[in-house]
Amino acid sequence: MHLGISHWIHINKELARGNSIPPLTLDQVSGTADPAALYHRLQHNYPKFFKMDMLSKWAWLGAEYLLSSEQGSLYEGLDKSKVAVVLMTSQGCLDVDKKYQQSFATIASPALFVYTLPNIMLGEICIRHGFKGEQLCLVSDTFDTGELHFWVNDLLSNRGMNACLCGWVEGTANVNDVCMFWVEKGGKKGTEFSAAGMQQVYGR
Repeated sequence: MHLGISHWIHINKELARGNSIPPLTLDQVSGTADPAALYHRLQHNYPKFFKMDMLSKWAWLGAEYLLSSEQGSLYEGLDKSKVAVVLMTSQGCLDVDKKYQQSFATIASPALFVYTLPNIMLGEICIRHGFKGEQLCLVSDTFDTGELHFWVNDLLSNRGMNACLCGWVEGTANVNDVCMFWVEKGGKKGTEFSAAGMQQVYGR
């Protein structure tokens, strides 16, 4: 079965770019891109965005930047119960974990507790787009494209999924690095879905 990367995006430092999306120069605060600035550049109206932790904000923005286009959403016409989401991260929600621990000095914050698991970023994306397929959050020291390929390939080849939003997300107060791929079954044009193909995109 042929699996192809029909669309991809990479948001890193001062630039957001993709294979079918006009590049955007990002506003920076203290040398790191400001997620709120990109949110406004993309002209969204989603108030819950401002309640998210940094990891979820960058994951959410990456999905928005990738999935929306002038031609309509990439998943238009697809069965959303067969759209999977698989994301990998290294530091996860470490920033929130530290803030939540500090809140113990007074009263533990329920608002922070919600974001003390890295897989909440998947939930934010699925709520926004209505995806109801399989979800998986992987933790790795580096962007392990081999590991990511294994899980996504299994979901699309053996678990009944027809498409998958997958990739790497790092989002802290000092780092923003998001590389996402839209992978589908069939012979659509684009980069072949493989560990090497993802690494090639990520390294550009």
